Amino acid sequence: MKRKITAFLKKLGIWRSLKVRLFLIILLMGLVPAYIIKAGILQNYEARAVDVRQSDVQNQLKIIANHLITYNYLQDTSSEVINAELEQLSNLYSGRVLIINGNLKIIKDTYGISEGKTIISEEVIKCLKGTGMSKYDRNNGFIEITTPITETVTAENQTEGMPEGTELTRGVMLTSVSTDIIMATMDVLNRKALILEIIMVVVVFAIAGVLANVLIRPFDRITKAIMEIGNGHMDGDISVPTYQETEHISNAFNLLHNQMMNIDSSRQDFVANVSHELKTPITSVKVLADSLLAQQDVPAELYREFLEDIAEEIEREDKIINDLLALVKMDKSAAELNITSVNMNELAEIILKRMRPIARKRDIELLLVSTREVTAEIDEVKMSLILTNLIENAIKYNKEHGKVTVTLDADHQYFTITVEDTGIGIPEESLNRIYDRFYRVDKSHSREIGGTGLGLAITKNAVQLHRGSIKVESTFGEGTRFLVKIPLTHSLL
Repeated sequence: MKRKITAFLKKLGIWRSLKVRLFLIILLMGLVPAYIIKAGILQNYEARAVDVRQSDVQNQLKIIANHLITYNYLQDTSSEVINAELEQLSNLYSGRVLIINGNLKIIKDTYGISEGKTIISEEVIKCLKGTGMSKYDRNNGFIEITTPITETVTAENQTEGMPEGTELTRGVMLTSVSTDIIMATMDVLNRKALILEIIMVVVVFAIAGVLANVLIRPFDRITKAIMEIGNGHMDGDISVPTYQETEHISNAFNLLHNQMMNIDSSRQDFVANVSHELKTPITSVKVLADSLLAQQDVPAELYREFLEDIAEEIEREDKIINDLLALVKMDKSAAELNITSVNMNELAEIILKRMRPIARKRDIELLLVSTREVTAEIDEVKMSLILTNLIENAIKYNKEHGKVTVTLDADHQYFTITVEDTGIGIPEESLNRIYDRFYRVDKSHSREIGGTGLGLAITKNAVQLHRGSIKVESTFGEGTRFLVKIPLTHSLL
């Protein structure tokens, strides 16, 4: 039944409502104890009523049993006194009394229908052995009691050689007592309990409804606040500290909202920066072209100079576009990494070999320091990009006759790459922003050496795709040190 109700509620979609669940829980918490208390009270009353009725009947039966011996009723049933007592008992308790002698013969039946018959039952036989019993039959509405009729051996009746004081069972009184009066009282109590139960259902129903609304109200406030923020009618954080749960939800939403705002702000800045960076070379090309077109009889040397400047701007534009494409690729999932086992010592030597012609132009020394052979599971292309960007930056932002040292090391879990230069360094206030897209510490110098402001952003993304970390230490005017730490074994977990 419970499963059917639950399935029905789920079908209606009501069961998914927290308010409905709270209402039902509170309702059950109020009604179930009430039902249990009602059932307990009625059962307790019934048990006590049966015990009292049984005790009263047994006391009277003991008295009558003594009278049966006194009046020798088992041998002579003509005693009007005894017969009157039996009839009175039968009428008083709406029951029936059977007097059974030692031969299991019924000598008296207050209903007058079984006299002279022999009765054989387990209860009667046990009672003849001295063990009286009582049994409550709720379904048929009576209490059955067996009472032994005993006689104490005295000097006057000592006929069987029994010692004085011995209790002899001479017969049995089998009594059936009606419990109609108990059932009638139970019916009255049930009706009264039903009325109280209905009243309690109404009261609990109302309380459950009120409490469910009160308890769920903070969540409604959160929903309303979130919808207002979504519709643009509210800018600040939401705060619903009513419960710990609502406070946690509010804090989590505020954190998410702030992150989304930061992302949106970053996106807008990124678009603006991209537009600016792409527009600048195009503007320069247009200015150079317009200058040539505005002049007549321009010497070939001037044409060549202008065309070289135009080529440089186009090359700069191409580099920006390539860096942007690389950055977009870096933003995709790590599943696109082409993982292979790579000898990092050989890869570092190859990258340094490529960079040495650039370094020679400024008389900068490139050194590779490695004390061990390092083999790692990496994307070789992206790792080459990491090394190239770091070493190229170390060369570009170095001083004349400077030095760039690349150190390769590893332990049992990670390998590290350190790129250290003797260059111009990074101001302390800029250290936290060097990975921002299009951010340049020295914009004028960056334009001079051809920087796009995307190299370190690309580098950081490539490191993160390998589940590694990158740190920077720098002293302005003295040099910069980048430390990259990457697991030796790649894992998607």
